[in-house]
Amino acid sequence: MEKRKLIVHQYRATPKTTALHWPCLLLFSLFFIFTATNCTLAFDYGDALTKSLLYFESQRSGRLPHNQRVTWRDHSGLTDGLEQGVDLVGGYYDAGDHVKFGLPMAFTVTMLSWGVIEYREQIADAGELEHAMEAIKWGTDYFIKAHTSSHVLWAEVGDGDTDHYCWQRPEDMTTSRQAYKIDENNPGSDLAGETAAAMAAASLVFKKTNPHYSHLLLLHAQQLFEFGDKYRGKYDASIGVVKNYYASVSGYMDELLWGAMWLYKATDNEVYLKYVIEKAHSFGGIGWAMREFSWDVKYAGLQIMASKLLAEEKHKEHGQILEQYRSKAEYYLCSCLNRNNGNNVSRTPGGLLSIRQWNNMQYVSTAAFLLTVYSDFLQKTTQNLNCPGGSVNHEEILEFAKSQVDYILGSNPMNMSYLVGYGPKYPTRVHHRGASIVSYRESKGFIGCTQGYDNWYGRQEPNPNVLVGALVGGPDSQDNFVDRRGNYMQTEACTYNTAPLVGVFAKLLAEQKGEHEHSQPLVASY
Repeated sequence: MEKRKLIVHQYRATPKTTALHWPCLLLFSLFFIFTATNCTLAFDYGDALTKSLLYFESQRSGRLPHNQRVTWRDHSGLTDGLEQGVDLVGGYYDAGDHVKFGLPMAFTVTMLSWGVIEYREQIADAGELEHAMEAIKWGTDYFIKAHTSSHVLWAEVGDGDTDHYCWQRPEDMTTSRQAYKIDENNPGSDLAGETAAAMAAASLVFKKTNPHYSHLLLLHAQQLFEFGDKYRGKYDASIGVVKNYYASVSGYMDELLWGAMWLYKATDNEVYLKYVIEKAHSFGGIGWAMREFSWDVKYAGLQIMASKLLAEEKHKEHGQILEQYRSKAEYYLCSCLNRNNGNNVSRTPGGLLSIRQWNNMQYVSTAAFLLTVYSDFLQKTTQNLNCPGGSVNHEEILEFAKSQVDYILGSNPMNMSYLVGYGPKYPTRVHHRGASIVSYRESKGFIGCTQGYDNWYGRQEPNPNVLVGALVGGPDSQDNFVDRRGNYMQTEACTYNTAPLVGVFAKLLAEQKGEHEHSQPLVASY
């Protein structure tokens, strides 16, 4: 556990504070300090959960619904796909610009869906299930539109190069809305595989509440997987404009295994499990030992899912391969927990997992999610995680995941919450066009490309609109963070940063409620 800086509130005497009150006040203060130093700071995970789901409403493209809660946003991208004769209105902007990138959008939806699948009850108890399902459906509605025929998937709307010349609100957008697709002649197995995973996972989310929609998603998922598997190739080889932004460095084999795994979970069809088992070696599922899980690299998530199958009797015949998947899953987990005898994920002095200089928080949020899910698995099966550096029980794993979340929420050397809008101190100059310019609803006067740069980008003042629930890129390897709009490596947020936290916040909130029912209320909380 990292050392935590404690915030002890100072008490100021008021006219009502008489000398008789001082001994009581002193005793209370001493008790407060004692309690604060003997327990971890308690965070409001319910508030964090609510805010994390609000963020997805800030990122919506298309015609906004009547129940839109983020009121500084308005309709945008209403002609997307028009030039190509296809309706591509909707979906999400992935970060602070206005390109709709298919691969990170699909991963965002997969992670939101997985969070609801694992923690549906906890999210519902927090009163946020409807919002979580709306966030997922905003993405899957778009994927249905983008999958115009069995072997055609529209992969991207807009392009990063022209988009980055402009600093505009999405409502004023004048940049290219050229759309790009994958098909039989221009394959993209990674994109097809991830979109299949997203739709299969989402089909499970809607299975009971909206069975017709769930069935439709599953049909699309199966077609996309078949397409991606039959016509193999990397999507960035077919769509060159994506290479500088979301290049598929890991290739497509992880996404095909990942898509098959989600389809097996959604259909219980042995064909998909057979795929995961038979291609385990040739596609790297049991070969790659990973220390990261991201929009590009799915192996660790796949390996965790495969490991969980071992608990079911019907999978014993595949035990040998599943054990190899589990071995690689545990390599990832042990690396995060600093128990891998040297092959560990680095940490900042403040205790944060440190993978990359640029947008490191994406790897922290995915790690927190996988650790939390595996902790639950170990608890249910009464097992421990056996690392080279020693055995770890489910409570220790969850505690470490919680330490990462608490760092995000403010328990760090900067005393800053990296979840925008949460807590007393958070980034106010997020690298985000819409948030950094006066709201379209307040001022409908057109703001052009250079005008946005001249009048808004370089301002020292905080953004006029708070991008609530966004998880920014975060601090560097030494826990330093510079809240500056131009510092996009640290101040830009992405949908796939926040998505894994939705389930984790709900889980930690439920744990917190359970602890409070069986213990004295925490004094040192804010």
